[in-house]
Amino acid sequence: MKDEMSTCRTINITEAKDLIETGKVIVADIRDRESYMLSHIPDAINLTKDNFEEFKKNTDPDETILIYCYHGINSRDATQYLTNLGYENVYSLEGGFSEYSKHNF
Repeated sequence: MKDEMSTCRTINITEAKDLIETGKVIVADIRDRESYMLSHIPDAINLTKDNFEEFKKNTDPDETILIYCYHGINSRDATQYLTNLGYENVYSLEGGFSEYSKHNF
């Protein structure tokens, strides 16, 4: 049986910063709405169960997607889920928003 987590790709904060600066990435914050409203990575969307179907409908499977949560744990599951749906360039931010907030980007 194939280990489904084997295809989950992570990206560190430096790589994420470089990717975001290209402007060719969808940044998805999967934290709760209140946390997103308090602070989030610029231009990130708040991806929730409520808007996930719309996200799938409007996002091509070959687009680059960076997903983050609080500490980088739940985003790995979300990354794997999208990968299993056929999205090819999906990354989970190592350390999540907690790691991002330690840096002055």
